[in-house]
Amino acid sequence: MSVNVNLPAPGSMSQATTIESSRAVAEVLAAVEIALRRPRDLSRVDAEMRRACAEPVLADHAFWSFPRGNNTLTGESIHLARALARCWTNLNYGIKELARNDERGESEMLAFAWDLEANIYVSNSFLVPHKRDREKGITPGLLTSMRDIYENNTNQGARRVRECIFAVLPEAFVAAAAERCRAAIRPTARELGPKTATLVADFGRGGITEQQLETKLDKPRSSWTADDYAELSVLFSSLRRKEISKEEAFPTPRVTTAEIEAASAADEEWQGEEPPPGVGVPRE
Repeated sequence: MSVNVNLPAPGSMSQATTIESSRAVAEVLAAVEIALRRPRDLSRVDAEMRRACAEPVLADHAFWSFPRGNNTLTGESIHLARALARCWTNLNYGIKELARNDERGESEMLAFAWDLEANIYVSNSFLVPHKRDREKGITPGLLTSMRDIYENNTNQGARRVRECIFAVLPEAFVAAAAERCRAAIRPTARELGPKTATLVADFGRGGITEQQLETKLDKPRSSWTADDYAELSVLFSSLRRKEISKEEAFPTPRVTTAEIEAASAADEEWQGEEPPPGVGVPRE
């Protein structure tokens, strides 16, 4: 297998940059050679995936939850993607900052995943403004601290590299891993009651009531199933990691104009009726 790499002209780079570029090319060629000499053992890959996804720590971080409109979107997280990449072996992934423009306040980033054995490469280049995207909108002003810019770039790149990893991995492999993680979250029939009580108490410490949870699931607590518990557990983990705010997960119900007019009409209709016998009649 041959790999052609086009490097910039020597005069356009410093000696240190030229050395580093050559080292990076040699490193990639060596990684490809090792991957071809030591192909992955699929039975071992499957066993390692099952072991990893049975761990409560990974299962607790394996999914994200985010509300959009009247629906709640869920999916596999970057934590699961990284764990599966390790299980799959011979897979290289990461995030790189290609260029930074401080005058415009943005960084050009590249997220990638490369199956060195199958020679499947997926990448995503994107621009990251040096601004923080908060719950109430983008924070005014540019980030100037090197640490703040780095953390902002890494946070924005995590979602892209996650999608690159999942694009390289077989869909059946990812689906099997996700189901294993859900199974690790779901309580047994005996565990459902105690674990539900603990989860409701955890939400309560964050200012979220049991009634809000019942409204979220559209069913009373007495009817909750193991799948309902798993859904709330994923949501709680997203809240704890600050991937979603309490206001986003449990928005305040909005009263529509039609509902106000209907309530007003009903009130006027009641005031025009005779009160029931014994109601509002003064005593002798």
